[in-house]
Amino acid sequence: MSDKSINRRDFIKKCAASTAALGVFSYRDLFAEEEKRKYDAKGVPTRVLGKTGVSVPLIVIGGGSRFCTVKDPEESAAILNYAVDHGFYYLDTAHDYGYEGVISEERYGLVLKDRRDEIFLATKVQKRTYDDAMKDIEESLRRLQTDRLDLLQIHNIQMLDDVEKIGAKDSVLKALHKMKDEKVTRFIGYSGHLSSESMAAMAERYDFDTMLIALNHYEERKGDFEKQAIPAAAERDMGVLAMKVIRPRETIKGVEPEELIRYALSLPHVHAAVIGTDSLDVLKKNIQIVRNFEPMTQEAKRNMQSVLSPFFAGRNLPWMSPGYSDGIMA
Repeated sequence: MSDKSINRRDFIKKCAASTAALGVFSYRDLFAEEEKRKYDAKGVPTRVLGKTGVSVPLIVIGGGSRFCTVKDPEESAAILNYAVDHGFYYLDTAHDYGYEGVISEERYGLVLKDRRDEIFLATKVQKRTYDDAMKDIEESLRRLQTDRLDLLQIHNIQMLDDVEKIGAKDSVLKALHKMKDEKVTRFIGYSGHLSSESMAAMAERYDFDTMLIALNHYEERKGDFEKQAIPAAAERDMGVLAMKVIRPRETIKGVEPEELIRYALSLPHVHAAVIGTDSLDVLKKNIQIVRNFEPMTQEAKRNMQSVLSPFFAGRNLPWMSPGYSDGIMA
């Protein structure tokens, strides 16, 4: 951990010690101003991310495999700085995102070290036990060059047995609650690609602030994400984020990324879409998509659903195969 992180935690402890006897100490009171912090959307449309109460842009910068293909650190920083400069202040990454020596969180840290207060920062932890998760969270904070997160997520919920593991006594969920209690993170959530039933069960069994769900991913996914998982999260007033929204363009001719993004953002209860960003050109196009965004009509959504129906019929790309994990390092 950085000296800054240690000093901040020492400060919290001193405040707690000096006021506990009076029975008035509250972490929430101590960081009330931080929780009320508003971000500068630069005129980009925003939505309130469920019960977090935070307004976020309609597109989130994703730090997965696409972002990690950018070899030059300065180019990575330029993409992130341009995003924040133009209202895309929500940055999402994960402890395990990396590709050929590029570690996503380290690239984020190049910008966060100077602009932390301007950014809504989310990362994820893949490990399932308390001790392992805590080690990865500490490493994430070092890489990100910060001592606080806005959203900490359990990465890649799979089938129902995974949901059961989350409820164990010394599971990753304990680590998330500890980080939230200690104000290392403001909110907690989870992500997943495979099972609608499992994603819905997570919302129903546990108390999370957000769900990040893949709309267009593995062929072998189970259930209807749009009709089962997303409504389950909405029922709990959770923030709902969609990912993998533009992947069909790689296998379906004629489908445009702009329309896939519009479709995702037009679904009920979806607050924002996480888009992998690997160039300034892609980023500038996405900024214009959001600035000009208009929800699809019901007829247009039905037409898009028909276009997408063959999407899961083949396994002709590596990421459509069982066991693939987007941007996950070995």
